Amino acid sequence: MSIRPWVVVEPPDGRGLRRVTVGGATAGSVWSPRGLRALLDRMGYADTDLDDPTSVCWRGGDRNAWPDRPWRRRTTMVVMVVGLLASMVLNVLIGWPDASGALTFAQRVSGALFVLSGLVQGAGAVLAPGYWGRREFRASGAVVLLGVLIALATDGLLFLMWLEETEYTPCLLAFLPLGCWSVWALVLLVREKAWKGVPQPKKFAAGVFVTALLTGVSLAYSTLYQPATAPMRFALEAEFGRVREDRSLPFVQVPLKLSVKNTGEVSVYVIINDFTVYGRTARYSERGDSSAQAWKESFQREEEAERHVDGLTYQRLSSGRLYEPGDVLEAGQEDTREHVVQIPRNMPYDLLHVDLQLTYMRKDRGRIDVEHFREQHESWRHPRYTCRAARCPADTLAYTGRVWHNNNLVNVTRKPLYVTAFWSPTSHPLYSVSSFHFTGGWIDPAADRREIGRFGIATRHADGEISVAELLSFIPPAPH
Repeated sequence: MSIRPWVVVEPPDGRGLRRVTVGGATAGSVWSPRGLRALLDRMGYADTDLDDPTSVCWRGGDRNAWPDRPWRRRTTMVVMVVGLLASMVLNVLIGWPDASGALTFAQRVSGALFVLSGLVQGAGAVLAPGYWGRREFRASGAVVLLGVLIALATDGLLFLMWLEETEYTPCLLAFLPLGCWSVWALVLLVREKAWKGVPQPKKFAAGVFVTALLTGVSLAYSTLYQPATAPMRFALEAEFGRVREDRSLPFVQVPLKLSVKNTGEVSVYVIINDFTVYGRTARYSERGDSSAQAWKESFQREEEAERHVDGLTYQRLSSGRLYEPGDVLEAGQEDTREHVVQIPRNMPYDLLHVDLQLTYMRKDRGRIDVEHFREQHESWRHPRYTCRAARCPADTLAYTGRVWHNNNLVNVTRKPLYVTAFWSPTSHPLYSVSSFHFTGGWIDPAADRREIGRFGIATRHADGEISVAELLSFIPPAPH
């Protein structure tokens, strides 16, 4: 009978885990005497005397050499799992709106990559207990490390984007603590060389690099290149038709044809639009004043200069809209409206002038809460929606709705933004994009201009004129 011990407990490794062999075959690894006893019980050696040197051989320390600190190891494991799960939720919440509802393919790919990175972090959270346990899955440390790297990259990107405006957002309470956690987790995993055990470390590293590169390129394309390279083109027309006489009243009817066509490649939201017909009156002089000072004064007053015509004034005759705020004008869409202006037959005007303008927002730059933006608020009934600008009259209609950037990364690092529009039949329309939401304060002009540029908001104009003499030439003189 051999006197060689048949149970061997190896020295503790760097994590305090001791490998156990029984009869020369590896039986497992244990953290403590209780674990060793449980292992032997499962193998049918419950009566083994751990103090008997003929039964148990202790290498690298006796039965009291158990350096494992279970509370520390388990606390580290719990903190790692919680951080990875929180990062997974953050990435999915950021990426899902773009992955499921973005306008362009590049934006959808960018959102899908964020969702995919969240799933990788979820896998890391599942494998983290095993990595701080017996590490039965060899690549568990590498997956956890990849999840931490993703968290660090995401939180760092969010922090850099937040620094551009330094505005308070609820998401700030998530990515700042997670950023600190990811730095701690990365230092811990690098110190433990968590990548060890990966079957092909070079391919793993190459996969991480390619994923990061694709994500960066997708983000750059969706936020910078694609919106900038899709030009906006509109065709606006406004022209008067042949006048008709109203035989029952001393008025004439002047047809007006208005048309708008989106000839570009990008659909747009209508922010506000307006058409207004003016009647012009003027002072006429046969000789005229040809001095430089007269030309200068005339141009400064009316932005026009004529030698025999001066003192130009315009009176509003009719005003209206082609679209409601929030309407979508698709690429290639064309709309036409026929409008009739009625004016006295003996009108005191020499010209009729029409102004047509359309203010739009590119759909590839953002999204509007159309349902709320279409709600009409009369300033005379709802004092909260009074236009806070000196140019706004009392009879103003107000429209407001939430607006989001096309990249959800921007949305989570900015405070809520609202698009606001004002329309009145007696004044030019006004609009803004800012955090102003009729809850106090004023619109910051600099911030308003910045957001208008980011969302690609612009205004297109068209106008037309016709001589009243030309209009009346088609009508026979009234009988005396």
